[in-house]
Amino acid sequence: MREAFSEQLDSIRDDLIQMAQLVRAAVAAGTEALLEGDAAKAERVISDDARIDALREKLEERSFEVLSLQNPVAGDLRMLVASLRMVSEFERMGDLAVHVAKIARLRVPEVAVPEGVVPTIERMAAVAEVMVAKVEHIIAANDISAAEELEFIDQEMDKLRRNSFRELLGSDWKYGVEPAVDIALLGRYYERIADHAVSIARRVVFLVTGEHPQYA
Repeated sequence: MREAFSEQLDSIRDDLIQMAQLVRAAVAAGTEALLEGDAAKAERVISDDARIDALREKLEERSFEVLSLQNPVAGDLRMLVASLRMVSEFERMGDLAVHVAKIARLRVPEVAVPEGVVPTIERMAAVAEVMVAKVEHIIAANDISAAEELEFIDQEMDKLRRNSFRELLGSDWKYGVEPAVDIALLGRYYERIADHAVSIARRVVFLVTGEHPQYA
């Protein structure tokens, strides 16, 4: 019985890792659609979000089933509760990737990101992808040190977000109102993806240690 229970928990962890992989692919493809003005790629990101939603439902059903049929001890209970919260975080990250793709689609045949702002958006997207990939590793390996590293990576995202606002509000902004709105939204989307990654990593720390992490 215990062996079967352990297999169920391992299966939940595997699905969480798969969810992270799907989110990372969505962020990458959404960014490509954005920077290339590729409507077809944007549509694929939007339609593929159904896979993330379906996996969330599957994970929730399995977690509730294990909770109702088994009698999990403290550590296992933490795993199940953390999983239920993590799937919500991943779903929101997928939704944010969809928002990026929708901005790309809205501006086709033009490219939504003005040339002068491309480096900032490219870097924000790259940091977001790195953070999702690191979350994938953190879940797979219960890597507490990697979870702590993620906090420092998030600081770069915050800095990039502040820089993007300075660009928007600067007197030399020359791209008009619509691009300004797009860049403000995009900055928010990538920042929120990073925030969800940090939140998931903190849940893994709690899962492993039983204590909520306290970072400066």
